[in-house]
Amino acid sequence: MAKAIVLGRFQPFHNGHAFLVKKAAELYPNEPVMIAIGSAQAEWEPNNPWSAQDRESMIRAWADSVGFEVQLCTIEDINDPPNWVGHARQHHGEGTLVTSDAATSALYGEANFPVHNVDLNERERLEGWRVRQTAKMLSTVYDDDAVVEVLCASVPREVVDWLISNDAIFRLSTFETGVHAG
Repeated sequence: MAKAIVLGRFQPFHNGHAFLVKKAAELYPNEPVMIAIGSAQAEWEPNNPWSAQDRESMIRAWADSVGFEVQLCTIEDINDPPNWVGHARQHHGEGTLVTSDAATSALYGEANFPVHNVDLNERERLEGWRVRQTAKMLSTVYDDDAVVEVLCASVPREVVDWLISNDAIFRLSTFETGVHAG
């Protein structure tokens, strides 16, 4: 049966991703959404601080809390855009890609893979680098309530709770990203 596929790095899974997954679920309400975690080999880097397993745990924490049935797969990068869709298809299977990313939409469209485009949701505020920078600034704050209050503006509460309980925000304090907030 047809299913919706949402592809991303999810570094971390934030409210924009949650919005996209909800839109995907609306397309096929009786099917689980396939969430394809890209850059599966990347971890402990400024732009990819969490492992694929960490990201899977974040997503499951969110999905369980909102009652979404999801399937998860991981996909390692091959750095070969013309062959990416074929590579990814081996992991996420067939269905309809649900995306708000123009480049991904074009790549899948050129491969004749069904694509459903979703308008960006608060893109400026929910860009991954901005969310990571905010989390990095909070990585040395030892007041969990303050971290929750600030980070929940861009990250689902269940993911923030996961980050706190797994001490996964602290690792951001070890990276020099070269990106400055403001």
